Amino acid sequence: MRLTPQFLLSATDPAHFPSEARTYNAPEIAFLGRSNVGKSSLINALLGSKQAHTSSTPGRTRAINFFALHEPGKQRPSLIFADLPGYGYAKISKSISSEWPKFIEPYLAERETLALGVCLVDTNIPPQQSDTTLIRFFQQMQRPYLVVGTKADRISRNQLNQSLAALKQAHEVDGILAVSAEKGTGIKELWARLTSVSES
Repeated sequence: MRLTPQFLLSATDPAHFPSEARTYNAPEIAFLGRSNVGKSSLINALLGSKQAHTSSTPGRTRAINFFALHEPGKQRPSLIFADLPGYGYAKISKSISSEWPKFIEPYLAERETLALGVCLVDTNIPPQQSDTTLIRFFQQMQRPYLVVGTKADRISRNQLNQSLAALKQAHEVDGILAVSAEKGTGIKELWARLTSVSES
């Protein structure tokens, strides 16, 4: 079933976070990744619309953008998407928390309605330490997360398999879901994982 997206707000402070997730008991799903990993393109592919702003300039998103997803004719949202700023664009990068504004870490650590973090990694480049740091953060906070490999259409099947194996080893995760926002590869499988959160 296609869910209808509704833009809620952009937040740059914990006081601005929307109340819809708590009010309607709707699971909140956060999308995170390095700048230029294809996060906005993936969100748009999931939503079937241009809700998330894409830019050729990495690091353009500076706020958390929230979207409510509704079933046709229903006011109560089924899911809330949170599009977080990209990381890793700063020339000198010691840690994710030092790059991101102070409202990012409280959101990930303390947001009660955050049901799943979708950690995006680029299958076209070698494993990145900043991605490992993010995944370790979710593990240490005991937060549910899913690792998704983007841009899977841009390399051959053999190269993709090698890339996924290297990413799994570097990030020490059991599995990575390969997707392509452009070709639609893996989108159905990703939707199944996301909707299972709302049913649990």
